[in-house]
Amino acid sequence: MSIYAIGDVQGCHDELRRLVDRIRFDPSRDRLWFVGDLVNRGPRSLDVLRYVKGLGAAAVTVLGNHDLHLLARAYGVRKPKEGDTLDDVLAAPDRDDLVAWLASRPLLHRTDDYVLVHAGLHPTWDAATAMALAAEAEETLHGSPRETVAALRRGSAPPQWDPSLRGDDRLRAIIAILTRIRTCTAEGVLDLDFAGPPDQAPHGRRPWFDWPGPWSSEVTVVFGHWSALGLRVEPHAVALDTGCVWGKALTAVRVDDGSVYKQTAL
Repeated sequence: MSIYAIGDVQGCHDELRRLVDRIRFDPSRDRLWFVGDLVNRGPRSLDVLRYVKGLGAAAVTVLGNHDLHLLARAYGVRKPKEGDTLDDVLAAPDRDDLVAWLASRPLLHRTDDYVLVHAGLHPTWDAATAMALAAEAEETLHGSPRETVAALRRGSAPPQWDPSLRGDDRLRAIIAILTRIRTCTAEGVLDLDFAGPPDQAPHGRRPWFDWPGPWSSEVTVVFGHWSALGLRVEPHAVALDTGCVWGKALTAVRVDDGSVYKQTAL
């Protein structure tokens, strides 16, 4: 069995299918890991959702910020944003099944040596803490998806992480880290607005994985979310958002040996 991790698809269905053909994926034997953001910005979000859902146990996908945005749109707690390409999903006859399936996806997936997450981990977390906090947020999301995505909209910005946080503030902080983190300070103060290349990060802020937190001696984190970062395959961090939706490429990495496969945007 081989495991292939695939970067942000964002509705790029044709590129995804070509990439899957290129790696000669066999669902009876292999597994696909998706870093989240299956939908939005690209042209065929509906087909991507149907394809990945149809893979059943052969695929694992974690939730990204665009996936959560689709849930918020579907549950009527968020208005369309400029650049949204979600109307086909929201008008589909199988919309309710797809939305329910997406809402039941995890925020984090862990094996012995790897963590799959959309954006990253807080630098102060170890792997067990990250898994426990993700499970805590997932319990709320899976039990009350509409109320959870509505809670994410409250307040002007998610609070900075503190273990003493409670209620909506705690939920919003956990989900913001897992689905939106890029850079932060050594103390873990997030900058959720910066999306540029790492060398242009504001003073005192570095990529979250450049701070040697406790997680880094335990697992390799596989993530996406940061197209300006591009492909990185390092001992403890594998970044896979290579900007297919922006005309670049969709990338897969075979987790077993680090082999890289790319499909140029069509």
